[in-house]
Amino acid sequence: MFRRASAVLPIALLAASCTPPQQSSTGDGGQSTSSSDGGGGSAGDGGAATSGSGGTSQTGSGGSTGSTGPTGSTGGAGSGGSTGSTGSGGSTPTDKRVIGYFAAWAVYGRDYHVPEIPADKLTHINYAFANISDQGECVLGDAYADTDKYYPGDSWDPGAKRGSFHQLEILKANHPGLRTLISIGGWSWSGKFSDVALTDSTRQKFVTSCVNFMKDWGFDGIDIDWEYPVGGGLPENKTRPEDKQNYTLLLQAFRDALNAEEAQTGKVFDLTIAAPAGPGIYKNIELQKVGSILSWINLMTYDLHGGWDTHTNFNSALYPAQGDPSADPEVKAKFNTSQAVEGYLAAGVPASKIVVGVPFYGRGYSNVPNQNHGLFQTFSGLPQGTWEAGIFDYHDLAKNYVPTMTRYLHDEAKVPWLYNPATGVMISYDDPESMQIKADYIVQKNLGGAMFWELSGDTQDSALLSALHSTLTSN
Repeated sequence: MFRRASAVLPIALLAASCTPPQQSSTGDGGQSTSSSDGGGGSAGDGGAATSGSGGTSQTGSGGSTGSTGPTGSTGGAGSGGSTGSTGSGGSTPTDKRVIGYFAAWAVYGRDYHVPEIPADKLTHINYAFANISDQGECVLGDAYADTDKYYPGDSWDPGAKRGSFHQLEILKANHPGLRTLISIGGWSWSGKFSDVALTDSTRQKFVTSCVNFMKDWGFDGIDIDWEYPVGGGLPENKTRPEDKQNYTLLLQAFRDALNAEEAQTGKVFDLTIAAPAGPGIYKNIELQKVGSILSWINLMTYDLHGGWDTHTNFNSALYPAQGDPSADPEVKAKFNTSQAVEGYLAAGVPASKIVVGVPFYGRGYSNVPNQNHGLFQTFSGLPQGTWEAGIFDYHDLAKNYVPTMTRYLHDEAKVPWLYNPATGVMISYDDPESMQIKADYIVQKNLGGAMFWELSGDTQDSALLSALHSTLTSN
């Protein structure tokens, strides 16, 4: 669900768009990190306050552990008459979905593997990503990482299962309530969606291949990450004006196929999407119709600002902030989590089907003047991040930056930032305190839960995930 800064630039200009953790240049042979759209919510939620607030840095700590399991919340009627399947994950204050993306490329430079996942704090894992072939079918994104990499206990016998997919099956066997979804597409691999969604024939071919992929590799559902219908993604992506309607038809075809599998097997299969947070992008999705088809929607409320902007700003603000220097009034008012949520609610998406995206990473800026503690200031260049310029995994921030920089928490936006006047570096990020605030917001709004990009970004003691888990689940 994240993107390269260069990839987000056209999104920011269009009105922000985002998707689940996606690919970005990781430096480890993997794909790029995903970028997300601008946020959205009711402007009045933020309250009035000055643009920045002081305070010294202090990282909050974890939360309770315990295994979680999905509780079914019934999906609405699918468009075209078919009934949506029972979605996993609850909608009560103590039974929310907690969904983590696992990036296939994490097994390389990041050296993060499926057995390390704190599954007792999750309800779902989205595996990123499967790709789309030139023939319009679902295929492995990284054959070695997905199905061939050897782990202790694996076999080299012909037909033996290996790789991250096999490790996910083992993880689920040890955590019976845990569910896994295969995420298809992402920022870098969305160029063929318009073609596969174009006709009934191409849709059926694509859907059949993806459902077979899901069954063959032991997943419990499908997560579509099309970035984006009609426009807003990579410039080389093929898009069409009719993508808006064809996306709905594609999702209905998926739901119909999954319903048929449910009737045959007695199992429940989830269907979700990673969805943009910027109004300029989500206007190209028939949200009310899509909301009735899907089990839930993962709202990419991160990468709202970054190196493509002219001023430092928040990566994933919860509410609007007075003093935001964005020239576009829509960006200033709506590029925050609460406004994105309000936009989807206004479009007719049920609150219980809206899952709020949060980042397990921060975005940094270089050569930031010592004014307003570095917030809302001009900058030039990006500091070297954990894996690429300008992007910092939270575990890296907690270990190497929080102890040496001053932390501030914005009274309105409800998220922290770091600033060092000596180096001129400013970093916008989330920490356990802001995660707790966002989790409280999810409960207060009776939303469907939280999704994050991505699992390898957290600390070894799961500081960010624990903050979400302790509030959103009952275990």
